[in-house]
This record gives sequence, structure tokens and C-alpha cells, in this order.
Amino acid sequence: MKQEYEVLFTPWKIGNLEIKNRIVMCSMGGTSIFGWMKPNHFDKEAANFLLERAKNNVGLILPGIAPIRDTMGGKWLYQNKGKFKELKEFMDEFHKTGAKMFIQLTAGMGRSMAVNDLMVKMIKNKAFGTIAKPIFDMDYICASASATPNRWADDIYSRPLTVVEIHQIVEAFAKTAKLCMDAGVDGIEVHAVHEGYTLDQFTMKYTNQRTDEYGGSFENRYRFPVEIVTAIKKTCGDDFPVSLRYSVTSKTKGFRQGAVPGEDDFIEVGRDMEESEKAAKFLQDAGYDMLNCDNGTYDSWYWAHPPAYMPENCNLSDVSHIKNFVTIPVVCAGKMTPSVGAKAIKEEKLDAMGVARQFLADPTWVTKLMEDHEADIKPCIHCHNACFNMARYEGTANIQDLTDAIHMARCAINPCTMQSKKYKISKAAKVKNIAVIGGGFGGMESALVLSQRGHNVTIYEKTDRLCGIFNEAAAPIYKEKDRELMEWYKREISKYPITIKFNTEIKDIHTLQADEIIIATGSTAKHPPIKGIEYSIEATEYLSGKEVGDNVIIVGGGLTGCEIAYDLILKGKKPQIVEMKNDLIAVKGVCLANSSFLREMLAFKKTPIYLETMLLEIKEDGVVVKDKEGKTFDLKGDSVIVSIGYKPTPLVKASRHVHLVGDANEVGNLRTVIWRAWDVCMKL
Repeated sequence: MKQEYEVLFTPWKIGNLEIKNRIVMCSMGGTSIFGWMKPNHFDKEAANFLLERAKNNVGLILPGIAPIRDTMGGKWLYQNKGKFKELKEFMDEFHKTGAKMFIQLTAGMGRSMAVNDLMVKMIKNKAFGTIAKPIFDMDYICASASATPNRWADDIYSRPLTVVEIHQIVEAFAKTAKLCMDAGVDGIEVHAVHEGYTLDQFTMKYTNQRTDEYGGSFENRYRFPVEIVTAIKKTCGDDFPVSLRYSVTSKTKGFRQGAVPGEDDFIEVGRDMEESEKAAKFLQDAGYDMLNCDNGTYDSWYWAHPPAYMPENCNLSDVSHIKNFVTIPVVCAGKMTPSVGAKAIKEEKLDAMGVARQFLADPTWVTKLMEDHEADIKPCIHCHNACFNMARYEGTANIQDLTDAIHMARCAINPCTMQSKKYKISKAAKVKNIAVIGGGFGGMESALVLSQRGHNVTIYEKTDRLCGIFNEAAAPIYKEKDRELMEWYKREISKYPITIKFNTEIKDIHTLQADEIIIATGSTAKHPPIKGIEYSIEATEYLSGKEVGDNVIIVGGGLTGCEIAYDLILKGKKPQIVEMKNDLIAVKGVCLANSSFLREMLAFKKTPIYLETMLLEIKEDGVVVKDKEGKTFDLKGDSVIVSIGYKPTPLVKASRHVHLVGDANEVGNLRTVIWRAWDVCMKL
């Protein structure tokens, strides 16, 4: 391995427990060893996921959060002890890898619970809520420190937990921790004084207006997490390690209002650095053996779940600062890179680096790092399209599909992640000659799957390069991981006996000598019948490098339009957006961490946004638009970029031996493109 990485593979201790290296796989929703969004049980899919990462040289593994009381059914986790017997057998196998595992237990989500429309109805309609209570007790699930508004739905408020309920939760932590310890688990992570979950809602003034012993003073606000670690230590002994998931600062301006990078003069309503310095030592003295840190709350979610737009190592400066106030180990997560993480550890600014979603994209990345095969690591692109695509916009609750809510921690670019039974490579019964028309991501993924199955594959690409529309999509400054993924695909393709014919446009599929044909010809931009459209350019033209003026009007406030606006800001230009809907990025599938960053960054940069506004005409010096009141007015600009979506352009229709993948089948995102390629190619 590179010399700079050697420090990552040195041992360290949490209490008296030695960890073999400094890489921590942080918890991700959906990877709980006890299942997720269903009655608690020993989850074999999660167990396989965790074991594979342990076999690939991770030092400490933290499975996904385990609610101390089931979200579905309301059963306490310490009940039904049979699953702990299965956990014991698993831990015996797990420890053969040399890795350690802490189970992360949570008191709940409180006001951060991502309620959907059905859940909102359960809360608002008391009769319906009573009927649904044995399955989803929304009154309890959303209970918090005080009556505070839900992050995801309008007019929904949490009720305050009673003191009796708090004591029950504390007792449940202790009982569950003891069962985990007896099953061979190496430690417990308490979730969390972090990210604005229930325990964090108790610690912060803006979410805690209590007047009893759990509210008011600093000591009272932090009493709940202190009582939990005290109870665990009393039950399990002082030597049993207990980590705390901890947000150093909240980066929060108010309910549903975060502070973006560079916004330094805001008033912090959550935990500021001054309080954090005091809190970190207070929590250490209470008995916590490690702080697993980042920043943010669900109101500033992009700090805890950083999308592509956030800087790499975005939480490191705050986390390394807080290490000065404690003597226990400190871990930092948040787009951590091995080079920066290693440097921080060497300089004793950190004890270990936390990484999460990179483990979804490539379970073997640590091994590749050790073996000096860094270029072979399939990079996470921070899209959240499959692992955490909870979405909302103005006027909605969480609009995530139910199947995604139940099955989180899947991966857009690695379908096998947490779906090992559905997606797997098996050798083809009969070797076929297969033509793939189009060398974009749909075509490349199809070619890789087909070649791994033993087929003879030829890619026909009409241009002189692979990766299709991604060559334009990956152009913005902040899309460095997208560009890394493109290079990964090119290298991966070269490892297989896949023939590529560049500058070859197929117009008639009947000229191909192929048993099966994959159509991956992508999509084209929609062209609205607008007067003066010739004075505009398409989004892809801008992303391809076409020059624009300093004042740019973007027609279309979807994801691409907002990303272009942010790219323009980073280049020192002044965008403005015209959008027909009532909010920016008003679609399913775009994680709120991603969309809220763009909305709030554009607001911070004072970008003019014209919602519920229709484009009437494009002129040489701007556009004519009409707002929802029917008022018509001009917007002046040097350039106009039209970004109103795309439509599939399949070469031919699907038939018995002709199969559509990618945007040629249906316009979507990288997840739909790659998963569709597997769905088709596993059957050929």
C-alpha cells in the first residue's frame, strides 16, 4: 500500500478493546442486524452484508440503527430472545475476520421520522390512528422531547415523551445491551446525540421546551443520554465499550432551515461549538468510551448525509477541534478520503476515519486500498438514489416509495448490495453473441454483466468515447466522483473480452450478426414549442462547454436546472430560475439531503427563483414569463438555458430478441439505468 495510508492500518483502543485498524464502517439505515421497518429478527441479508465487509479488512463495523422499540408492532428489542442466539452464532463467525462490531441502538426518530402520506393520515385521523396503532403507533414513533413540528410533513407535531416512557427506554437500552454482550457483540453505540434524532431533540434548546428534569438547564437536556450510558455500564460492566454517535455542531437556523457551507454568520439554534466543547467532556465523563462524530440535524441534513455538492471531509475541522476537549477516541465521518483521514490520524487530530456509503458501492475497497489497487475501487457518487432516497418538496410529506422505505441501504451503482438473492452473476446456459448499441452507462453495465456470464459481447458506439450523456452530466466542478466512476467503467470494460466499435452508428439492427440485441441509445432533450427557442441552448450544450454570459436564465427548476445554477454560482456567474411547479426539484427519488442543499444554497446566494411561473417567449436579451396570478413580465439575461427534461430515443421497439435498457427504456437516474441492465441481462 501507499506509505501515506500505513497509519490507517495501525491498531487503536476503545476502552480496553483493541481495534485492528483505523477504518470504521459507520451505520447506515437498512443494514440493521435486527431488520428494518418490520418486526425485529435476525436479518440474514444484513448479516451477509456485514460479514463480507468484515472479511475485507474493516477494523470496526457498525450495523444500521436498531430501534430499541420496533417501528412496526412496537415490541421491545430485548423481547423474543431467539434472535440473540442466532446473533451469537454469527458473532463467532464474524470474529474469525479479526474485525469488531458494535450494535447501534436508537431511542427513536421523534420529529425526524420520515412520515409518508399514510402515516400523516394515521396521525391526523384519530380513529384511523387507533385502528393502525398495533402496527404503527405513530403517536409513540414521533414522540419527542417537546411538541415540535415534524421535519417531513406540515401541521404534524410530536407529543412530549412522558418521564415513565423515558425510564422505560433507558431500561430497554440496558437490557438489550446485556443481550448483545452475551451474544459476543464487542460494544454498543448509542444513537444518538446526533442528526436531530430523539436523544438529540432532548439536548437542543430549539427542540426541548420541557420544564421537568429533562429540560431547561444544560445538565437536564443531556440527562437522557447520560442515564442510558449509566444504565448500560451498570448492567454490562465498565469494561464493555459504549460509543456515542455525536453531532459536534447542528448547523441549524430553525425548523427546516439549515446553514450551508460558507454561511458563517447565522444564529445557531441547536448545538454550537461552545456548548459542544462542554457537552463532549460531559458525555465522556458520564461513561461514553468513544465519540463517532459528524455535524448537522435533519433540518441541515446535508452535513450528516453529504451529497456531491458538499466538500470532501466536510466535518473534519469541527470534529478535530472537539478532540481537544476529550481523552476518549474520536472518529470523523462525512465524505472522508483516505489521504486526508490518514493525515489527520497521523497528526493526532483523529483516532479513526468513518466511512459509510462507499461500502455500498464497493465492499472490497479497503482491501483494494491495502493492496495498492486504489484505481479499481468503484467510487460512491453520493447520489442517495437507492440508499436513502427519502424525498419531499413544498406541500408533501415523505414521497419515497414504500419498497425503498422498507429496503434502504441498497446502491444505485451496485445492485447486489443488500439484494444478493435478487441480483447475482450466474454463468449462462448457452453462450450467445450479443450486440449492445450504445456505450453509455446502460450499455456498459449490460456489457459487463453479459461478459461475466460468459457471452460474447460487442458494443457499438456512434461517437469516439464511452459513457454517453454522463460526459456532460459529470462536467460540473463538484462532480469529481462521477468522473471517477466514468474512468472506473472504462478500466473495468478493458478487463473483459468485450469488443468496442467506436464511431459506428447502427441504423438497421438487421445488419448485425447477433443472437440478442441490447438497445442503450439513451434519450434526447425535450423541445418545447416556445417562440424564440433558437435563442436558447440546451442543458447538455452548457455542460459540454458552450459559453454563456454572466447573467443566465435557467428554464426548469428540476435537479439538472438547479445543479447548473449551482455550477454557475461556483463560476462567479449570476443565475435565475423559472419553474412551473410550486417548488424546486419537485420530484420523487431525489433525497432531501440533496434537494435541500440546492434549495438552501441558492437561497443563501440570493438566486432569483420564479416558482409557478410559465415561460411564454425567449428573446435575445431574456425571456417573457407569466406568474400564477396571470401577470406577464420580462426577465433580462445574457443567456437562456432550457432544462425541462428528456424523452427516450430507442433505436427500435423492444421485441423477443431486442431489449431496451437505460434511458432508451425509460428516463430515470443511474439507479434505474444500472438495475434495468441487470434485470435484462441476468435472463439472457
